[in-house]
Amino acid sequence: MPTTTVAYADVAGLAGTDLGYSEWLEVTQDRVDTFADATDDHQWIHVDPVRAADGPFGAPIAHGFLSLSLAVKFWSELLEVDGVTTKVNYGLDKVRFISPVKVGSRVRMNAVIAEVTEVAGGYQLAVDQTIEIDGGAKPAVVARGLYRFYA
Repeated sequence: MPTTTVAYADVAGLAGTDLGYSEWLEVTQDRVDTFADATDDHQWIHVDPVRAADGPFGAPIAHGFLSLSLAVKFWSELLEVDGVTTKVNYGLDKVRFISPVKVGSRVRMNAVIAEVTEVAGGYQLAVDQTIEIDGGAKPAVVARGLYRFYA
């Protein structure tokens, strides 16, 4: 799906906009291992494919926070605001890790702008984000992302 591009002056009217879906991304063992190194979380269910094959998920899985962090990449694929000097990830609300992401799975994100609020010098967007697993019955992550845009 192409990126939605809007002018900064039009941000206030984006509430209710479904931005569609990002591109699919394969979650590789290398990505999981790199995240494990960055966070010092080397639990075997993430980084030991042989042991994880006999574990509760039948394969190594991505860290929940790795799956969540992909929202940054996916978000940048879905919305571009022209005339902005600064973009800030302001926070998250109501994060849930619904289903584990097995290594080798593909994920993508759908984003719907739930609210737009004026803040000092800019706008804050509350975005309902669903990171889904290709062929999965349930999503990997459901969260409300908070993003700020300043002119």
